[in-house]
Amino acid sequence: MRLYPSLAAAPLTNLEETVRQLELAEVDGLHFDIEDGSFVPVMTLGTKLIADLRPLTRLPFDVHLMMVDPEWIVPELVRAGADRLSVHFEACPYPRRVLRAIHDLGAQPGLAFNPATPIPDLAYLRPYLSFVLILTTEPELPDPVHLPDVVDRVRQNKRRPGLEGVEWVVDGGRSASNLREAARAGADAAVVGRAFFRDGDIQGNAARLRAASQS
Repeated sequence: MRLYPSLAAAPLTNLEETVRQLELAEVDGLHFDIEDGSFVPVMTLGTKLIADLRPLTRLPFDVHLMMVDPEWIVPELVRAGADRLSVHFEACPYPRRVLRAIHDLGAQPGLAFNPATPIPDLAYLRPYLSFVLILTTEPELPDPVHLPDVVDRVRQNKRRPGLEGVEWVVDGGRSASNLREAARAGADAAVVGRAFFRDGDIQGNAARLRAASQS
């Protein structure tokens, strides 16, 4: 299972050192949440941070757009250095068009789903769909509760016809205690927040998370 630490959960006072530690921990990429204060009532990180961090590392930048009508900001984020971009199904009236725009700019397109949103037939998006991100917490809560039953959505949907090769990612409340269930459900990757940065022990936390995801 690939692991993407979420920088929204990292200490922001010295991100250059944090990125260096994450590189040493051999993570698979860095995850950024870009919020508009409307789709979700928070605004944690911004586009300038992505541009400022891009020269510091070759790690892939995985950007999750938690915003209404995100199509306009896609070119700016790709220019800033985003390698992967996920947009919310709930926020895109025309998801195929937005995913195609991401694809045509050279980034990997992903579609994100809130816990309560049913996952429709996605086969018609396949030419432009690289990954599906399933939120396993409600995004509006400041201290979100992990919703274990939502992980079953990966198991239920991953083998749908026409979705071969699509990566399935879980995001929200991930820790060493529940990564195993996500891997067994078929998740290919997980976004992990506070569990990566707990007690300032990035190396130790990364080792524990990696072991849990592979057991």
